[in-house]
Amino acid sequence: MSDLLRAPAEIKYAEELDWLESVDDGPKPFSWRLSPKMVRLFVLGSERADGLDREIAPKWFGDRSFVERSIVTLASDRGLLLIGDPGTGKSWLAELLSAAICRNSTLVVQGTAGTTEDHIKYSWNVSMVIAKGQSRASMIPSPIMTAMERGAIGRFEELTRATSDVQDALISILSEKYISVPELDSESDNIVFAQPGFSVIATANSRDRGVNDLSSALKRRFNFVRIPVVTNKKSEAEIVRFRTEELLRRHRIELEVPPTLLDVLLQSFADLRASAAAATSDDEKLESALSTAEQIGVLEDAVLHSTFFGERTLSARTLASSLVGSLARRDPEDLALMNKYLHGVVEPRSKEEGGSWPEFLEGGRDAIATLS
Repeated sequence: MSDLLRAPAEIKYAEELDWLESVDDGPKPFSWRLSPKMVRLFVLGSERADGLDREIAPKWFGDRSFVERSIVTLASDRGLLLIGDPGTGKSWLAELLSAAICRNSTLVVQGTAGTTEDHIKYSWNVSMVIAKGQSRASMIPSPIMTAMERGAIGRFEELTRATSDVQDALISILSEKYISVPELDSESDNIVFAQPGFSVIATANSRDRGVNDLSSALKRRFNFVRIPVVTNKKSEAEIVRFRTEELLRRHRIELEVPPTLLDVLLQSFADLRASAAAATSDDEKLESALSTAEQIGVLEDAVLHSTFFGERTLSARTLASSLVGSLARRDPEDLALMNKYLHGVVEPRSKEEGGSWPEFLEGGRDAIATLS
């Protein structure tokens, strides 16, 4: 695992998954590696009432009902569509569910404007086709087809980014649970049937509405689970702290994030979100979605900058510089909005509360001056 830039969940938490599987005596649907209760426990963490001999740390922070509905859907014959704003943890939840259910979260199709039907079904090894003709051996199965053959979970990221004809290729897969291969003559080869346990987890950004809307037929094949933006300050702090600790371990960095600076970061995002909610036009909003994931990115940038170019301690000045640099994407619109925030909100607060806010204000002003 140490040789991987980013290990998938089934490798990262392999020891934990092995242990959970060894003590799991609950009923398991199909070929699932863990029972639904253990899948939920793996994702959300253990509690005293679970009566386990070891603690399982939470890996996804959100309402339990979202996770339970997702698990129930995957135990049925319907696909699961996780929908929400960018940065709400949809992909991470999909990865964790796949890792817990079938120990493979890497059977993924990434939806883009360039995604074709071949990416969902199959393509051909051209050199083998020329040499020996079309056969199962010369076929290149898609991640979705591989998931069907293994009775595993296939994932489709950013479903609404794919064109409508590509999306519709999923309809027969989700409803009929097989893929026809008309190029092959043999009756034993020209249909690939899904094995028990196969399902699809798709994700879609609610901000992409109107890009490539899902057809009514495809919507009927999915159960929708809407993942809201985290607005609870305590929950968001837990997420940011969890991800930051992972970052520090991965980079082998020994640097403490002062709780006061974490509070400054959380409050800054809360202020900017409130400003965006009150805006009457897109010109009055930052281009950033101001998601929890972007908040983690700001802190990661600040931590790495402090480690490599600072005094190995995180300062409010560095945090403010990272905030401005990460969120000011449009020039001059976003810079003007950040400047307005600093003067209208941070400056009065720094005078009233003191603490880290004066240094944060100074660092933000310097960052804006550098970028202007």
